[in-house]
Amino acid sequence: MKVVTFGELMVRLQPFNYERFVQANSLEFSFGGGEANVAVSLANYGLDAAFVTKLPAHAIGQAAVNSLRRYGVDTSKITRGGDRVGIYFNEKGASQRGSVCIYDRANSAIQLAQPSDFDWDKIFEGVDWFHFTGITPALGENVVEICREACKAAKAHGVKISCDLNYRGKLWTREQARAAMTGLCQYVDVCISNEEDAKDVFGIEAENTDVTGGKLNKEDYRSVAKQLADQSGFAKVAITLRTSISASDNDWAGMLYDGERYCFSKEYHLHIVDRVGGGDSFGGGLIYALLSGKDTQAAIEFAVAASALKH
Repeated sequence: MKVVTFGELMVRLQPFNYERFVQANSLEFSFGGGEANVAVSLANYGLDAAFVTKLPAHAIGQAAVNSLRRYGVDTSKITRGGDRVGIYFNEKGASQRGSVCIYDRANSAIQLAQPSDFDWDKIFEGVDWFHFTGITPALGENVVEICREACKAAKAHGVKISCDLNYRGKLWTREQARAAMTGLCQYVDVCISNEEDAKDVFGIEAENTDVTGGKLNKEDYRSVAKQLADQSGFAKVAITLRTSISASDNDWAGMLYDGERYCFSKEYHLHIVDRVGGGDSFGGGLIYALLSGKDTQAAIEFAVAASALKH
């Protein structure tokens, strides 16, 4: 099975342990990005996973490419050019203190990329699955167009498409997100969302739920999943269900709707080591489970368990 993911790969700079930015004298240097994390996850499961992006040809761009190669991700379809690798600064939350994320990604190579940078017909030869997230089109109208061309080419090649809605208010407004994602989601087979994304992007929300207050009524997400599927024609809708007790402790579960059945996973109590990429590990686990032929209940159990371990 061959999977292609598309998005931005960024430098992640983070204080060591649980220090705050204002306390830190040095920062830990690594790479990360939603779709790249999914590609690594799938490569770890033994699938043929390729990541597509645009990165500068200089040493930092090469370090980014190498960070994927070490996990067995196919980097041969990455376009080289531009001057910047995007950066995000991450401060890990602990107990009652929440996490902090600061972006420095303006004018990165992928943000300035053009549709002509990618030959999607060539990229999708022999591919079974394509994955992207709502973070990528949020980078600009040009990247919305690139995503649209990718989705059209994927459909022409008979490739299944998944999308994690992943709304990021620091990158675009809810109105911009709705306009772009409504168009892109018509191509999507499997939608991945969390408690807040469906509301932020499409205005669909669960009743009797206060996510920030730690109150989550899981049963009400049946209607969220059905509304999402009915609105955009998704074959499947997966929703992660996180109850935040503190930054260090969450309850974690998920639901998968296949057009007929609503399957809920078991719930895990997480004592979190690192939350960044938790949703991506869910997406990777779900794609792997579905490509492996697991049924709806087994697929959601696998995805949630994989993400629990990542946390």
